[in-house]
Amino acid sequence: MNDLLTLLSENARLTAAQLAVMLNKTEAEVAAAVKSYEESGVIKGYKALIDWDKAPVKSASAIIELKVTPKKETGFDEIARRVMAFDEVESVYLMAGAYDFAVIVRAATIQDIAMFVAKRLSTLDSVISTATHFVLTRYKDSGMILCDDGDVDERGDMWL
Repeated sequence: MNDLLTLLSENARLTAAQLAVMLNKTEAEVAAAVKSYEESGVIKGYKALIDWDKAPVKSASAIIELKVTPKKETGFDEIARRVMAFDEVESVYLMAGAYDFAVIVRAATIQDIAMFVAKRLSTLDSVISTATHFVLTRYKDSGMILCDDGDVDERGDMWL
């Protein structure tokens, strides 16, 4: 039921009845498949996608490149566990290329992110270097377009 996973990834609020119609399955089949995916860990959870620029709270985010020295016994896993334990960290990805991890963080202000990097992240054992890229505007996130129609001109260019 790969189509079920695709539909849920696009809109987790669809009911079993709606999914059944879309997939030409019974509601019971869909409910059983969703339950099985949840129990096996294929579906990890459900989350709302927030446009933080429109939310009534201050928020800043950054993508941090992290170079590390992997541990002999555990490779990259131990440092990944330590990094993802921080509340500011939304995502951690092991990368191929010029750096080892891409870390996505969110805090109230850019200054809070800078202090997090300087005092907590860069001081971890195994961290060789960091490069912080502050997010200025999110146009699209998790497949969802976040800009309003008025933010796009006739050429398709985005305007701030």
